[in-house]
Amino acid sequence: MSEFFLTESGKKLVTFIPGDGIGPEVTGAARRIIEATGAAVAWEDREAGAAVFKQGLPSGVPQNTIDSIQKTKIALKGPLETPIGFGEKSANVTLRKLFETYANIRPVRTLPGVPTPFSNKNIDLVVVRENVEDLYAGIEFMQTPGVAEALKLISRKGCEKIVRLGFEFARAEGRKKVHCATKSNIMKLTEGMLKRTFEAVAPEYPEIESTHIIVDNCAHQLVRFPEWFDVIIMTNMNGDILSDLTSGLIGGLGFAPSANLGTDYAIFEAVHGSAPDIAGKGIANPTALLLAAAMMLDHCRLIDQAKRLRQAVSDTLNLDKVRTGDLGGSASTAEFTKALVSRIANG
Repeated sequence: MSEFFLTESGKKLVTFIPGDGIGPEVTGAARRIIEATGAAVAWEDREAGAAVFKQGLPSGVPQNTIDSIQKTKIALKGPLETPIGFGEKSANVTLRKLFETYANIRPVRTLPGVPTPFSNKNIDLVVVRENVEDLYAGIEFMQTPGVAEALKLISRKGCEKIVRLGFEFARAEGRKKVHCATKSNIMKLTEGMLKRTFEAVAPEYPEIESTHIIVDNCAHQLVRFPEWFDVIIMTNMNGDILSDLTSGLIGGLGFAPSANLGTDYAIFEAVHGSAPDIAGKGIANPTALLLAAAMMLDHCRLIDQAKRLRQAVSDTLNLDKVRTGDLGGSASTAEFTKALVSRIANG
């Protein structure tokens, strides 16, 4: 990973993209709370998404935003709307492809104070999803007027990058078990490529238990025994689907952070969408974006501040019982943010 851009005062400069819908509310909360931790972070404000599409730029990402990320190497962004009927695929896809963020990392941990049917389970796993290949390369066409075809592209290089990142992530966090979930029993060449690569690389990490599992069985076991899993490596579409499943185990997408990682760049975001139906009402739950911000602080090697942020989230939900409406509480986004800032100040 390239070194970060530092301001004259020695702070790490981060590209800040508020996003669409509830994006400005949840990213605003995250920015305020990061600043409350005293983290040495400075911001470069940029835009992407709906407002840019409406200006007539089909990619949804203006050049000054691209230039900023190229300089800072790191971005914190809110959810971006995907236009219907105009523009290109999405600004999210544009950013991932431009900066070759080949891995999507999604930690899934039980949060005290968030009741779920799995509250009695100690869930602490990480989905490591390949982020640029597979069917999501978006190469599809009409073979005949009645038959649509899509190309599933899996490369040995892409597989090796995601497998090595999965094992290195496990090693860095002291995790002891890595699963590789594929549909290689049916798609023996494409999904089988990931399985074969996984089995070739695994012996280089003898301290980590490595297991291949068929992806549908993985889904089955995740809702029965989620505590069995530690790190799960998957191809793009399988990872997209099962990472949403795993977020459901801990309370939903409102608690699901993610990091898009490449060789030189990192983009941090919540998994959830822009929720236009509640935008501007001041009731959005910023937890997912806050946890993504904590991942960003870890990435910036601001480990103590990341711990303080995570602890404040846990204590506010579990001890103070300050919760937004989606958790049965009555706190507004601003009130929840204020409670977190108070926790950090007094913690």
